[in-house]
Amino acid sequence: MSQSTLRRLLSTARYEVLPTAGIVERIEEYVAPGREITVTASTGLTLEATLSTAEQLQALGFRAVPHLAARMIHGRPELTEIVDRLAEAAVDRIFVPAGDATPPAGGYVGAHDLLVDLSSMAAPFQHIGVSAYPESHPIIPDDVTIQAMWDKRDYATHLVSNLCFDPALIASWVPRVRARGVELPLVLGIAGKVELAKLARVATKIGVGESTRFLRKNTATFTRMAKPGGYNPRKFLDKVGSVLDDPEMGVAGLHIYTFNQIKDTEVWRRKQLAALGGAEEVSTAW
Repeated sequence: MSQSTLRRLLSTARYEVLPTAGIVERIEEYVAPGREITVTASTGLTLEATLSTAEQLQALGFRAVPHLAARMIHGRPELTEIVDRLAEAAVDRIFVPAGDATPPAGGYVGAHDLLVDLSSMAAPFQHIGVSAYPESHPIIPDDVTIQAMWDKRDYATHLVSNLCFDPALIASWVPRVRARGVELPLVLGIAGKVELAKLARVATKIGVGESTRFLRKNTATFTRMAKPGGYNPRKFLDKVGSVLDDPEMGVAGLHIYTFNQIKDTEVWRRKQLAALGGAEEVSTAW
Protein backbone atom coordinates (compact mmCIF):
# COMPACT_ATOMS: atom_id res chain seq x y z
CA MET A 1 0.00 0.00 0.00
CA SER A 2 1.27 3.44 -0.87
CA GLN A 3 2.13 5.88 1.91
CA SER A 4 -0.22 8.47 0.42
CA THR A 5 -3.15 6.05 0.60
CA LEU A 6 -2.38 5.08 4.19
CA ARG A 7 -1.92 8.71 5.23
CA ARG A 8 -5.26 9.66 3.67
CA LEU A 9 -7.11 6.80 5.33
CA LEU A 10 -5.60 7.39 8.77
CA SER A 11 -6.12 11.15 8.55
CA THR A 12 -9.80 10.86 7.74
CA ALA A 13 -10.60 7.77 9.82
CA ARG A 14 -13.78 7.88 11.82
CA TYR A 15 -14.38 6.20 15.16
CA GLU A 16 -17.30 4.11 16.37
CA VAL A 17 -18.23 4.24 20.06
CA LEU A 18 -20.89 2.81 22.34
CA PRO A 19 -22.93 5.46 24.22
CA THR A 20 -21.82 4.45 27.73
CA ALA A 21 -21.43 6.85 30.66
CA GLY A 22 -18.35 9.04 30.36
CA ILE A 23 -17.62 8.34 26.70
CA VAL A 24 -18.22 11.95 25.61
CA GLU A 25 -15.73 13.23 28.16
CA ARG A 26 -13.10 10.71 27.04
CA ILE A 27 -13.56 11.63 23.41
CA GLU A 28 -13.26 15.33 24.25
CA GLU A 29 -10.06 14.62 26.20
CA TYR A 30 -8.23 12.59 23.58
CA VAL A 31 -9.67 13.44 20.15
CA ALA A 32 -9.51 16.78 18.35
CA PRO A 33 -12.86 18.30 17.28
CA GLY A 34 -13.78 17.78 13.66
CA ARG A 35 -13.36 14.02 13.61
CA GLU A 36 -16.36 11.92 12.65
CA ILE A 37 -17.66 9.85 15.56
CA THR A 38 -20.39 7.27 15.05
CA VAL A 39 -22.56 6.27 17.99
CA THR A 40 -24.03 2.78 18.12
CA ALA A 41 -27.60 1.91 19.01
CA SER A 42 -28.44 -1.06 21.21
CA THR A 43 -31.43 -2.21 23.19
CA GLY A 44 -29.31 -2.39 26.34
CA LEU A 45 -28.22 1.25 26.17
CA THR A 46 -31.40 2.63 24.53
CA LEU A 47 -31.85 4.83 21.49
CA GLU A 48 -32.06 7.85 23.79
CA ALA A 49 -28.45 7.22 24.83
CA THR A 50 -27.44 7.16 21.18
CA LEU A 51 -29.21 10.40 20.35
CA SER A 52 -28.11 12.34 23.42
CA THR A 53 -24.49 11.23 22.96
CA ALA A 54 -24.60 12.34 19.33
CA GLU A 55 -26.08 15.71 20.32
CA GLN A 56 -23.33 16.28 22.87
CA LEU A 57 -20.58 15.35 20.43
CA GLN A 58 -21.99 17.59 17.72
CA ALA A 59 -22.15 20.51 20.15
CA LEU A 60 -18.48 19.95 21.00
CA GLY A 61 -17.45 20.28 17.37
CA PHE A 62 -17.32 16.65 16.33
CA ARG A 63 -19.22 15.31 13.34
CA ALA A 64 -21.63 13.00 15.09
CA VAL A 65 -23.19 10.04 13.29
CA PRO A 66 -25.97 8.40 15.32
CA HIS A 67 -26.99 4.86 14.41
CA LEU A 68 -30.73 4.76 13.73
CA ALA A 69 -31.36 1.06 14.21
CA ALA A 70 -34.53 0.40 12.25
CA ARG A 71 -35.87 -2.38 14.44
CA MET A 72 -35.68 -0.14 17.54
CA ILE A 73 -37.91 2.58 16.06
CA HIS A 74 -41.67 2.23 16.47
CA GLY A 75 -42.71 3.84 13.22
CA ARG A 76 -42.95 7.01 11.17
CA PRO A 77 -44.12 9.28 14.02
CA GLU A 78 -41.08 8.36 16.13
CA LEU A 79 -38.79 8.63 13.11
CA THR A 80 -40.17 12.11 12.42
CA GLU A 81 -39.40 13.15 16.00
CA ILE A 82 -35.87 11.80 15.67
CA VAL A 83 -35.29 13.61 12.38
CA ASP A 84 -36.52 16.89 13.87
CA ARG A 85 -34.37 16.42 16.95
CA LEU A 86 -31.23 15.74 14.93
CA ALA A 87 -31.95 18.69 12.65
CA GLU A 88 -32.17 20.92 15.71
CA ALA A 89 -28.77 19.61 16.81
CA ALA A 90 -27.30 20.27 13.32
CA VAL A 91 -26.54 16.57 12.82
CA ASP A 92 -26.39 16.02 9.07
CA ARG A 93 -25.25 12.40 8.88
CA ILE A 94 -26.63 9.07 10.07
CA PHE A 95 -25.97 5.35 9.81
CA VAL A 96 -28.97 3.06 9.31
CA PRO A 97 -28.53 -0.60 10.30
CA ALA A 98 -31.37 -3.04 10.81
CA GLY A 99 -30.39 -3.51 14.44
CA ASP A 100 -30.78 -6.53 16.68
CA ALA A 101 -34.07 -5.74 18.44
CA THR A 102 -36.10 -8.97 18.57
CA PRO A 103 -38.92 -8.68 17.93
CA PRO A 104 -38.85 -5.33 16.12
CA ALA A 105 -40.36 -2.37 17.97
CA GLY A 106 -43.15 -2.48 15.41
CA GLY A 107 -42.42 0.09 12.74
CA TYR A 108 -39.64 -1.34 10.62
CA VAL A 109 -38.48 -4.88 9.90
CA GLY A 110 -35.19 -3.74 8.42
CA ALA A 111 -33.12 -0.78 7.30
CA HIS A 112 -34.69 -0.59 3.84
CA ASP A 113 -38.15 0.06 5.28
CA LEU A 114 -36.84 2.98 7.33
CA LEU A 115 -34.83 4.39 4.43
CA VAL A 116 -37.91 4.42 2.20
CA ASP A 117 -39.86 6.34 4.85
CA LEU A 118 -36.95 8.69 5.42
CA SER A 119 -36.72 9.49 1.70
CA SER A 120 -40.21 10.97 1.77
CA MET A 121 -39.34 13.38 4.58
CA ALA A 122 -37.55 16.70 4.43
CA ALA A 123 -34.67 15.14 6.31
CA PRO A 124 -31.46 17.17 6.74
CA PHE A 125 -29.06 14.29 6.22
CA GLN A 126 -26.35 14.77 3.62
CA HIS A 127 -24.60 11.51 4.43
CA ILE A 128 -26.42 8.22 5.00
CA GLY A 129 -24.45 5.04 5.59
CA VAL A 130 -25.75 1.48 5.33
CA SER A 131 -24.31 -1.89 6.34
CA ALA A 132 -22.23 -4.22 4.21
CA TYR A 133 -21.18 -7.69 5.34
CA PRO A 134 -17.83 -9.20 4.23
CA GLU A 135 -18.63 -12.25 6.37
CA SER A 136 -21.94 -14.02 6.89
CA HIS A 137 -24.34 -12.31 9.24
CA PRO A 138 -25.02 -14.43 12.35
CA ILE A 139 -28.78 -14.57 11.73
CA ILE A 140 -29.37 -13.33 8.14
CA PRO A 141 -28.62 -15.52 5.09
CA ASP A 142 -25.99 -14.23 2.64
CA ASP A 143 -28.43 -13.91 -0.25
CA VAL A 144 -30.61 -11.64 1.91
CA THR A 145 -27.73 -9.34 2.90
CA ILE A 146 -26.54 -9.15 -0.72
CA GLN A 147 -30.02 -8.27 -1.96
CA ALA A 148 -30.43 -5.74 0.86
CA MET A 149 -27.23 -3.97 -0.15
CA TRP A 150 -28.58 -3.67 -3.69
CA ASP A 151 -32.00 -2.47 -2.51
CA LYS A 152 -30.52 0.20 -0.21
CA ARG A 153 -28.04 1.65 -2.67
CA ASP A 154 -30.48 4.28 -4.00
CA TYR A 155 -31.16 5.64 -0.52
CA ALA A 156 -27.61 5.80 0.84
CA THR A 157 -24.44 7.76 0.16
CA HIS A 158 -21.95 5.11 1.28
CA LEU A 159 -21.45 1.59 2.60
CA VAL A 160 -19.86 0.76 5.96
CA SER A 161 -18.46 -2.74 6.23
CA ASN A 162 -18.98 -4.87 9.29
CA LEU A 163 -15.98 -5.94 11.34
CA CYS A 164 -13.81 -8.59 9.69
CA PHE A 165 -10.41 -9.97 10.71
CA ASP A 166 -9.64 -11.85 7.49
CA PRO A 167 -7.68 -9.66 5.03
CA ALA A 168 -7.90 -12.30 2.29
CA LEU A 169 -11.67 -12.26 2.57
CA ILE A 170 -11.75 -8.44 2.32
CA ALA A 171 -9.47 -8.57 -0.72
CA SER A 172 -11.90 -10.87 -2.53
CA TRP A 173 -15.14 -9.40 -1.16
CA VAL A 174 -14.69 -5.78 -2.28
CA PRO A 175 -14.24 -6.71 -5.97
CA ARG A 176 -17.35 -8.89 -5.74
CA VAL A 177 -19.36 -5.96 -4.41
CA ARG A 178 -18.22 -3.86 -7.36
CA ALA A 179 -18.89 -6.69 -9.81
CA ARG A 180 -22.51 -6.76 -8.64
CA GLY A 181 -22.88 -3.13 -9.71
CA VAL A 182 -22.92 -1.57 -6.25
CA GLU A 183 -20.90 1.61 -6.74
CA LEU A 184 -21.37 3.41 -3.43
CA PRO A 185 -18.13 4.49 -1.73
CA LEU A 186 -17.03 1.95 0.87
CA VAL A 187 -15.88 2.89 4.35
CA LEU A 188 -13.89 -0.14 5.46
CA GLY A 189 -14.55 -1.33 9.01
CA ILE A 190 -11.54 -2.43 11.04
CA ALA A 191 -10.89 -2.98 14.74
CA GLY A 192 -8.74 -0.38 16.44
CA LYS A 193 -5.99 -0.95 18.97
CA VAL A 194 -8.11 -3.08 21.28
CA GLU A 195 -7.05 -4.76 24.52
CA LEU A 196 -8.87 -7.89 25.61
CA ALA A 197 -9.35 -6.93 29.28
CA LYS A 198 -10.78 -3.55 28.35
CA LEU A 199 -13.11 -5.13 25.81
CA ALA A 200 -14.53 -7.36 28.54
CA ARG A 201 -15.11 -4.32 30.77
CA VAL A 202 -17.08 -2.59 28.04
CA ALA A 203 -19.40 -5.59 27.89
CA THR A 204 -20.23 -5.30 31.58
CA LYS A 205 -21.46 -1.72 31.13
CA ILE A 206 -24.25 -2.43 28.70
CA GLY A 207 -26.57 -4.71 30.66
CA VAL A 208 -26.64 -8.46 31.16
CA GLY A 209 -28.73 -9.40 28.13
CA GLU A 210 -27.06 -6.90 25.86
CA SER A 211 -23.59 -7.83 27.05
CA THR A 212 -24.28 -11.46 26.19
CA ARG A 213 -25.15 -10.40 22.65
CA PHE A 214 -22.11 -8.12 22.58
CA LEU A 215 -19.78 -10.94 23.57
CA ARG A 216 -21.37 -13.35 21.11
CA LYS A 217 -21.15 -10.86 18.24
CA ASN A 218 -17.52 -10.09 19.07
CA THR A 219 -16.27 -13.62 19.62
CA ALA A 220 -13.84 -13.16 16.73
CA THR A 221 -12.39 -10.12 18.44
CA PHE A 222 -11.80 -12.00 21.68
CA THR A 223 -10.31 -14.95 19.83
CA ARG A 224 -7.94 -12.77 17.84
CA MET A 225 -6.90 -10.80 20.92
CA ALA A 226 -6.10 -14.01 22.78
CA LYS A 227 -3.77 -15.39 20.11
CA PRO A 228 0.00 -14.89 20.45
CA GLY A 229 0.84 -11.50 19.02
CA GLY A 230 -2.80 -10.47 19.12
CA TYR A 231 -4.30 -8.30 16.42
CA ASN A 232 -2.39 -5.49 14.73
CA PRO A 233 -4.53 -3.04 12.71
CA ARG A 234 -1.55 -1.76 10.71
CA LYS A 235 -0.61 -5.26 9.57
CA PHE A 236 -4.23 -5.84 8.60
CA LEU A 237 -4.24 -2.69 6.45
CA ASP A 238 -0.98 -3.66 4.80
CA LYS A 239 -2.46 -7.03 3.83
CA VAL A 240 -5.41 -5.39 2.05
CA GLY A 241 -3.23 -2.68 0.53
CA SER A 242 -3.89 -3.69 -3.08
CA VAL A 243 -7.62 -3.09 -2.59
CA LEU A 244 -7.07 0.18 -0.74
CA ASP A 245 -4.76 1.49 -3.45
CA ASP A 246 -7.08 0.60 -6.34
CA PRO A 247 -9.38 3.57 -7.12
CA GLU A 248 -11.84 1.25 -8.88
CA MET A 249 -12.51 -0.48 -5.56
CA GLY A 250 -13.83 2.78 -4.12
CA VAL A 251 -12.53 2.45 -0.55
CA ALA A 252 -13.16 6.00 0.62
CA GLY A 253 -12.18 5.76 4.27
CA LEU A 254 -11.77 3.76 7.47
CA HIS A 255 -14.41 3.08 10.09
CA ILE A 256 -12.54 2.12 13.25
CA TYR A 257 -14.42 0.05 15.81
CA THR A 258 -12.89 1.39 19.04
CA PHE A 259 -14.99 -0.55 21.58
CA ASN A 260 -14.65 2.72 23.55
CA GLN A 261 -10.87 2.42 23.79
CA ILE A 262 -10.57 5.97 22.55
CA LYS A 263 -7.19 6.86 24.01
CA ASP A 264 -5.49 3.69 22.76
CA THR A 265 -7.01 4.08 19.29
CA GLU A 266 -6.09 7.75 18.92
CA VAL A 267 -2.54 7.23 20.21
CA TRP A 268 -2.11 4.39 17.71
CA ARG A 269 -3.49 6.47 14.81
CA ARG A 270 -1.25 9.45 15.57
CA LYS A 271 1.78 7.21 15.94
CA GLN A 272 1.16 5.68 12.53
CA LEU A 273 0.77 9.10 10.93
CA ALA A 274 3.92 10.40 12.59
CA ALA A 275 5.89 7.49 11.15
CA LEU A 276 4.59 8.35 7.69
CA GLY A 277 5.59 12.01 8.00
CA GLY A 278 3.67 15.03 6.78
CA ALA A 279 0.59 16.76 8.09
CA GLU A 280 -2.83 15.20 8.40
CA GLU A 281 -5.07 15.67 5.43
CA VAL A 282 -8.43 17.42 5.63
CA SER A 283 -11.24 14.99 6.44
CA THR A 284 -13.58 14.10 3.63
CA ALA A 285 -17.24 13.06 3.69
CA TRP A 286 -18.72 10.09 1.89
